[in-house]
Amino acid sequence: MDNRATPVPATNALPAGDSPLQRLLALPQRSKLALGVASLALAGLLAFALTAGREPDWRILYTSLSDKDGGTVIAALAQMNVPYKYSEGGAAILVPAEAVHDTRLRLASQGLPKGGTVGFELVENQKFGTTQFQERLNFQRGLEGELARSIMALSAVQNARVHLALPNQTAFLREQQKPSASVLLTLYTGRSLERQQVAGIVHLIASSVPELQTKAVSVIDQSGALLSEASDNATGLDAPQMQYVRQTEQDLSQRILAIVEPIVGAGNVKAQVTADIDFTQSESTAELYAPNQGSAPASVRSQHLTEAPGNGNTTGGSGSPGALSNQPPATPTSPVNGAPQAIGPVGNSAGSAAAVGIRRDAVTNYEVDKTVKVVRSATGNIRRLSAAVLVNHLRAAPGADGKPVVAKALSDAQMQQVNALVREAIGFNKDRGDSVEVVNAPFTGAAPDAKELPLWRQPEMQDLARGLARWLALPLVALIVVFGFVHPALRGLRRPPTLAAAPRLTATVEDAIAFPTPLQSAAAAAVPDPNTPLLPTAQAARQHERSTQLEAIRQLARTDPATVANVVRNWASQPS
Repeated sequence: MDNRATPVPATNALPAGDSPLQRLLALPQRSKLALGVASLALAGLLAFALTAGREPDWRILYTSLSDKDGGTVIAALAQMNVPYKYSEGGAAILVPAEAVHDTRLRLASQGLPKGGTVGFELVENQKFGTTQFQERLNFQRGLEGELARSIMALSAVQNARVHLALPNQTAFLREQQKPSASVLLTLYTGRSLERQQVAGIVHLIASSVPELQTKAVSVIDQSGALLSEASDNATGLDAPQMQYVRQTEQDLSQRILAIVEPIVGAGNVKAQVTADIDFTQSESTAELYAPNQGSAPASVRSQHLTEAPGNGNTTGGSGSPGALSNQPPATPTSPVNGAPQAIGPVGNSAGSAAAVGIRRDAVTNYEVDKTVKVVRSATGNIRRLSAAVLVNHLRAAPGADGKPVVAKALSDAQMQQVNALVREAIGFNKDRGDSVEVVNAPFTGAAPDAKELPLWRQPEMQDLARGLARWLALPLVALIVVFGFVHPALRGLRRPPTLAAAPRLTATVEDAIAFPTPLQSAAAAAVPDPNTPLLPTAQAARQHERSTQLEAIRQLARTDPATVANVVRNWASQPS
């Protein structure tokens, strides 16, 4: 019996009326639901991408505006047709980034924002009939507003108010009252003003108001703390002097560290120096008179000689008769002129002078030694130094066995060396009352070194990653939707072989593989002699038919390998 069957070639051609829409409608309910969800997700991603791409980049126009200024700015933006929105909490007004500078210039031309304080523009809008008191009051308000605006230009100042007390100037009072001022500052959170900045504000106010002294200006912050303290503190030093003291103490501390650290190692020594510096300014003037006795000749300042005629007595004697009256007059002596010298007559001979009776007086004035000494003491002299030095225990390197070595205290000899070095480094003076204390104690722990943040933890990189994540997430989600929902659902659109065709294909494959050889076909054709060869035409026809069947089987294996695998599996499961 001939078991051969006519081979039916496998094909995926759609029958008439089998369109993709019909296949889509014929899908299971689960596949239809997956396709619907995927379509909605893709549509939402597309809408979000379009909306995010068209949304402008908002930038801050103004922040921390008062309610009045904020309403005025919003009304002006509405008139200029500039889109705007509020930040979270309403603390700032946002506009598109490309319109920030143009909008600020246009609002500035309108005098916005006014800032809650008025300046000298208040004087420009005076009405007719304004009294002198109103003019003076408007001038004072304008000056206060201008000073407040100048102070608010500082980076740490959020808001400022200036109050001026300007007394009336009159010619009927002998002593005029001096003006005064007070300033209230509102600082930004976490910021503070340095002493020099406060002093600058005080001098700004004092220089802007006539006859206003810096001592009459008070500056306080929002918490009520007085910032403009007097220049003299409890120690009687002003800011430059305090800075000089701190600089001196730091220099002496650095000297100690520089000379001790090479011995005990870097980071193993701490030093603090307290300097008592005298800033007293003194000046003294002294006049010293030296004695004029001695063998050194003195300088003659002036000399006066007086001569007068006598009473005509030629005897040369006068007074009561006796031995004393007959003695010549004593020679005058000068204690400052060395040996005494006799005063002789002016004439040619002593006898003529005695005969005439002339009286002579001589007065000589000598210079007196005098020294004028002016002493001005220098400021910034060190009166006393106190140094405290803390040295850590020394740690030796681990031995060959790798065991850690316990830190040990410095020996007495080492402590004496450190103490001597510290004394020499700071210029120790025992007569001045200096003191140095060196202590050796173990440190409890060193402060951890500040490590640089990794690149992925830096705020700039995190902001950049947040900006890119939104655009990178869109295509990623789209790919997940396509390959997770759309592709599995569309895989069912391929038409699988029908159940009726499956047995036929199986039979065709089995028959084609089990097709008899040409000799077996000739015997089945009732040829009497099996050895009788077939006609060439019939043999060629059978060979062509077998080649066609083999080609159909190969095509079926390529297009539908699952069916061929099932046939082979069935053959392997059948008993032999």
